[in-house]
Amino acid sequence: NIIFSCISGRDLITDDGWFHERGELWPGQAMSLKVKKILADHRSKYQDILVFESENHGNVLVLDGVIQVTERDVFSYTEMMTHIPLFAHPNPQKVLVIGGGDGAVLREIARHPSVTEIVICELDQGVIDVSKKYLPSLAKGFDDNRVRVHIMDGAVFMEANKEYFDVIITDSSDPIGPASVLFETPFYNAMYQSLNAEGIVCTQGECMWLHLDLIRPLIKSISNKFTDVSYAYTTIPTYPSGQIGFIVATKERGACNVPARTPTEEIQKQLRYYTPELHTASFVLPAFAKRAIFE
Repeated sequence: NIIFSCISGRDLITDDGWFHERGELWPGQAMSLKVKKILADHRSKYQDILVFESENHGNVLVLDGVIQVTERDVFSYTEMMTHIPLFAHPNPQKVLVIGGGDGAVLREIARHPSVTEIVICELDQGVIDVSKKYLPSLAKGFDDNRVRVHIMDGAVFMEANKEYFDVIITDSSDPIGPASVLFETPFYNAMYQSLNAEGIVCTQGECMWLHLDLIRPLIKSISNKFTDVSYAYTTIPTYPSGQIGFIVATKERGACNVPARTPTEEIQKQLRYYTPELHTASFVLPAFAKRAIFE
C-alpha cells in the first residue's frame, strides 16, 4: 500500500470535542468545528479519512487533517467551480472531473442538459465510499447515467484521451501528498492536450490571502500554453481564510468572465450561490491580489 501522509484527523479533535484544523499551508491560524459524533475514521491506500457529524455544519469530510466538505457550505465552492466553466462554454458536451470523489461537482454538471458524457478520475476509492455513505446529498452525483467512474491517476487517463473534452474540472485537495502533482506545470500541459479546441479548464486555485506565492508562479508557468488564464474566487466559511480561488484557463478561445449561456429559471431556483452576475463578479480581484498575481 502507498501511504503518503501520517496525519490523523482524529488527533486534531480535542478532549472537549472540538476539531481544530491546523495546516502547514496556513501557519498561525486554525479553523474549529464542534464535533457531535465521529462517523468514520480510517486510512485508505492514500490518505487519512475522517468523517464527523458537526454541531451546526452537518457532516464533515476531512482528508489528512484538512476539511474538504461540510454539508452547510460546500455549495458555494462546487457551484462556482462547475458553473463558471460550463456556462462560459456555449455547448459543453464532454466533461472530465479529476478528483471530486464526494460527487458534488458531478451533481452540478448533471444540471446541464447539453452534457452527454461525464467522466470522473478519482485516485482514492475510499473517498467515494465514505461520501456515498455519509454525504448522500452530494454523492447522488454518481447516480446520473452519464457518469463514468475511473479509479486511477487523472494524468494517465488524459494521456490516453487527447483532444477529447470540452471542459476539465480539477477538484483537488491542497498541494501536499498525493495532490501535489496537480499544482505543477506538467499536469496543466496534460489537461491542455486533453481539451478540444475552445475548451476550458477550471482547477482549485488556493487562497489569495495565503497562497499568492503558489498562485502567481503557476499562472505564469501555464500562460504560454493556454490562450487565456484567469483567477476567479468564491467565499466559503470553512476553507482557510474563508475564500478559495479557481484557475480558469482556455484553449483557442478568450476569457471566461462573461457567461455564454445562463441558467434556466428552473435551474436557477435550484442553485444557492451561482448567478450570471456573480459569475462575472468573481473574476474581479482586490487590488492587492490583482497586483500580486498578474502584474
